[in-house]
Amino acid sequence: MSAVAGQDYDVVIAGAGAAGLMAAIRAGQRGRRVLVLEHTDKVGAKILISGGGRCNFTNLDARPESFLSANAHFCKSALARYTQHDFIALVNRHGIAWHEKTLGQLFCDGSARQVVAMLRAEASAAGVEIRTGHRITGIEKRERFEIATDHGAFTAESLVLATGGLSIPKMGATGFAHDVARRFGLKMVTPRPGLVPFTLAVPPLAGVSLEVEARLGAARFREALLFTHRGLSGPAVLQVSSYWTPGQAVTVDLLPDLDAAAWLKDGKRTRPRAELRTLLADRLPQRLAQHLADETGGGAPMAERRDRDLEALAQRLKAWRVEPTGTEGFAKAEVTVGGVDTAALSSRTMEARDVPGLFVVGEAVDVTGWLGGYNFQWAWSSGWAAGEAA
Repeated sequence: MSAVAGQDYDVVIAGAGAAGLMAAIRAGQRGRRVLVLEHTDKVGAKILISGGGRCNFTNLDARPESFLSANAHFCKSALARYTQHDFIALVNRHGIAWHEKTLGQLFCDGSARQVVAMLRAEASAAGVEIRTGHRITGIEKRERFEIATDHGAFTAESLVLATGGLSIPKMGATGFAHDVARRFGLKMVTPRPGLVPFTLAVPPLAGVSLEVEARLGAARFREALLFTHRGLSGPAVLQVSSYWTPGQAVTVDLLPDLDAAAWLKDGKRTRPRAELRTLLADRLPQRLAQHLADETGGGAPMAERRDRDLEALAQRLKAWRVEPTGTEGFAKAEVTVGGVDTAALSSRTMEARDVPGLFVVGEAVDVTGWLGGYNFQWAWSSGWAAGEAA
């Protein structure tokens, strides 16, 4: 393949998502001639749907401990070199109003379209060329990278893989970055769905939600749990799902911060005529309270409940053992856990150690953040690091 005149670039970036746009902007600001190729017809598709259309663009508490990777130290350099505060400053310079929702999560007051418009404006100011609807059909490397597309060929000194992972295929997600990385000899950490609902048999309580603490090993998350028709979802479940592998059990505390046994026994003493469901409904959603009462003696008043039965119920409430049969897969996963092995990359520049000029950024890399803006921050940070060097 050969590129025609005018199709030679310093940097070609595959993917016009968060990481790819940030890499393009930074490389363009350095005076590099940059081309972004996007196979869909839309720039920043996942940005546009994120945060319910308001884009949870970063987290005030973004730190290395909030990311999963086979190498827990890999993300430190990029996160330190381009921080959440740097991105907030960029948002502020563009006059985009934002607010903190909960747990450090930052959202646009208006629309995610503002973030995409900001990135496009920054790219334009940096001289970046963006072409949508360009599907890459082949990549070779001789002295330069030669990139064939369904709209002609391009060459570049540097190639940045920024096409994301396997999550949300209906948005155009593919395994492209992983496939190219493998072709160039980069090893992989097996990809799996992350931030994804669990499938399992649960009581018929679809739509019931409550605050819990979900635990798996050292990981613990205090957020909402949601019963669904297929199993469990909600932020607490999505968070812990990224740590889950088949065969593991998750422990759920339905009454965090409460000594459930003491509370139930006190209810028996102070409200002897009350039914268990009435007492439980003081702390739990009514449908869940009714279900638990039905399973443990129906409408018997508290006075007739044996202490040992109340203690057993308390144990269930404080340590409900959840054994998922699986997850809802990449179709419903917000992110991909795993990806290009960080051992193959420089943590400072995101460049492949054995393939000069090849960079991998964002979700394609084996770095996965918690729910709540962390994955966008990894996109900004890793993209900026690559743009500094590409």
